[in-house]
Amino acid sequence: MSLINRLDARSADFDAALTHLLAYDASQDERIESTVRDILRDVQSRGDAAVLDYTARFDQVQASRLADLEIPLAECRAALAALPADQRAALESAAERVRRYHERQRAETWTYTEPDGTMLGQQITPLDSVGLYVPGGKAAYPSSVLMNAIPAKVAGVPQLIMVTPTPGGTHNPMVLAAAALGGVDRIFAIGGAQAVGALAYGTQTLPAVDKIVGPGNAYVAAAKRRVFGTVGIDMIAGPSEILILADGSTPADWLAIDLFSQAEHDELAQAILLCPDAAYLDAVYAAIERLLPSQPRADILRVSLANRGALIQTSSLEQACELVNRIAPEHLEISTRNPQALLPLIRHAGAIFLGAYSSESLGDYCAGPNHVLPTARTARFSSPLGVYDFQKRSSLIQVSAAGAQVLGRIAATLATGEGLHAHAASAAARLDTSSQPA
Repeated sequence: MSLINRLDARSADFDAALTHLLAYDASQDERIESTVRDILRDVQSRGDAAVLDYTARFDQVQASRLADLEIPLAECRAALAALPADQRAALESAAERVRRYHERQRAETWTYTEPDGTMLGQQITPLDSVGLYVPGGKAAYPSSVLMNAIPAKVAGVPQLIMVTPTPGGTHNPMVLAAAALGGVDRIFAIGGAQAVGALAYGTQTLPAVDKIVGPGNAYVAAAKRRVFGTVGIDMIAGPSEILILADGSTPADWLAIDLFSQAEHDELAQAILLCPDAAYLDAVYAAIERLLPSQPRADILRVSLANRGALIQTSSLEQACELVNRIAPEHLEISTRNPQALLPLIRHAGAIFLGAYSSESLGDYCAGPNHVLPTARTARFSSPLGVYDFQKRSSLIQVSAAGAQVLGRIAATLATGEGLHAHAASAAARLDTSSQPA
């Protein structure tokens, strides 16, 4: 079996082959859904007691009170202070870059006044509280703590509550250090669907939040899907994706490794390379063949690349751009001599990396833009996580007496046409200038 699929965009069966390659079964596991439904109902009903029971069952952590599972912020500060110097410097540098980038996203309240004195505008306010889910156990993602916590704090969210499972009671020091840098306000050592339920519904100890963000396993994703509407959520993420558009000018080894960088996430991750140069695609294939055996996650890479990866020859770079928009990838690398020339042709991508030196992995950790990105073609209508996800917009309408004479007639006419006579009367009442507010 080939290490990675080879497709030709000029062939008659290409559309069918690409559709098959992109197909991802996102159907929900009924067993997981049933389990999550029961856990959420239990947490909603019993609060702290249910969370403690599930934490003991799934994480082997015993506690008599949920308050005993709250991690003091002093422990986070101590974890930061105890990090090796290189790790602390890297984490602090990443945090500063993420903060600086997201500060540019912060929206401000604005108004304008019409000639008759009517004022219209938009008021920007932060969410009151946000819950941040952080995977625990074998997986530790301090970078995700920064990417979720910092935009929330830049937006002005006053209460950020982090939950993270700690199987066996082990706290990951880099996650705690990232929480200190990100400005997290409270941390609870709980995880799974029960933690999502606690954040959504609140318990006797843990207050309900307005929105839940952060990655998790299938149970966490199912729980977030179920509580949406009671609270907001960031997104339901699918497997990670990278799409590379190349002209053959980048060393083949670089792009082989870039394909590995996303394919190593799991067997369902997708890594695709588009290029009009067949000889270059051959060179990348040879690099994959040569470099793959030395990769620590080679077993995962083999499955991901063989099942969902592809090297695709296109007729031109312009056709490659058309395919980018069809695929709407999470990550897009434009690894060409003049990437800026192709940028206007790109409409759908979560994050766009321009030029040979802009590897996707830099965006994952420290470039500055957020690494929480839309997957599974949702980049057609979704955006990266940002400050705007933690702010709300309220419309401002202050109508002057003169403005009411104009707007009242328009509104009364439209309301009458819709058969909403009280609406029409409300608008028309302001047309009588003989009666004025005291």
